[in-house]
This record gives sequence, structure tokens and C-alpha cells, in this order.
Amino acid sequence: MPDGQIAESSSEPGAPGEEGAETAEGAAPRPLDHRPPARPLDPVDRDILRLLRSDGRMSVRALAEQVHISRANAYSRINRLVDDGVIRGFSARIDEERAGQGASAYITLKIVQDSWRSVREKLLQLPGAAHMALVSGDFDVLLLVHTADNQSLRDLVLTRIHSIPEVISTRTLLVFEETHLEPDI
Repeated sequence: MPDGQIAESSSEPGAPGEEGAETAEGAAPRPLDHRPPARPLDPVDRDILRLLRSDGRMSVRALAEQVHISRANAYSRINRLVDDGVIRGFSARIDEERAGQGASAYITLKIVQDSWRSVREKLLQLPGAAHMALVSGDFDVLLLVHTADNQSLRDLVLTRIHSIPEVISTRTLLVFEETHLEPDI
């Protein structure tokens, strides 16, 4: 593997262990979380995560030098963190406004009881959906969306989201300014 590359784990729908995937013998699906129990992270693992969070493009050589381990050890630790599900993937942090998505909002949804899985699948299809969570409290779902402008946001909420039969009500909270935090591990 080239110095700057890190092995990727499969995230294909239907991959072994995904909800709905069958075992090799065609048996029933496995439970959603079939991973081994999480191993405790040591200080080197935490340093690796901190460095990758700040620069996911950092070469393994540079990472190994900064945490004072060999490249082989760094590869091994990164691959273990990926295999254990601690690292879920590698991505770019996007400035949504500079990328043409000038309107952002958090949308709260009240949904029909026991409809989360169905609603989640429909929300995943929405253009601009960036994050969603099933939550407790006065509403059931919190959804972050980015759209080109307020008109697009209006259409997304009033046309797309309100057309989902299981959605009882929504509340839209416009985002005026965002600060992305990078919590310590």
C-alpha cells in the first residue's frame, strides 16, 4: 500500500454484517451491531485520531513520526481503528456556503410512533441532508440540511418533508452562523 494511503473498510449496502445482509449460507440477517466489543484506546490511538481529525490526508509516515511509532505500527493501528469501527471513514470538511449551499437549517420533526426506520430511509434521499438523529424530548428527529437558498429550503420542507406520510409536524430553525468543533478524544 502506498505511504499516503490507508485501507478502507467496506461500507456497501448489504455488506456482511449490514442490516438485512445474509450470511454466507443464506441464513437470517445478523444483528445490526455484530462488531467485537470496543477496545480501550491508549494515548497513541488518541493521538492518531486527533491528528487524522485535523488532517485526514496526512501521510502515514508523517503521522508515525508525530506519534513516535514505526510506519508499520501506524498502519496496523489505523487499520485496527477502522476495523473496530472507531474510524468510520475519511472525508473532506466542506464550507457549505462557498460550495453554493447558502442556506442551512436544523429541522425538528415529530413522527408517527414506530416509524423511524421508514422515515430515516426517506430523509436519506433528501438533497442537502447533512446529519440526522433520532432524539428524545419534544420532537423525534433532528435534521440538518444545506440548500442553495431560502426558496430551496422552503421547497425542501413544505414539499419534500411534509409529503412524508409519517411526519406529523416540523419546525425549521435557520442557521445564521456555524462553528465546527473538533472535540478531544
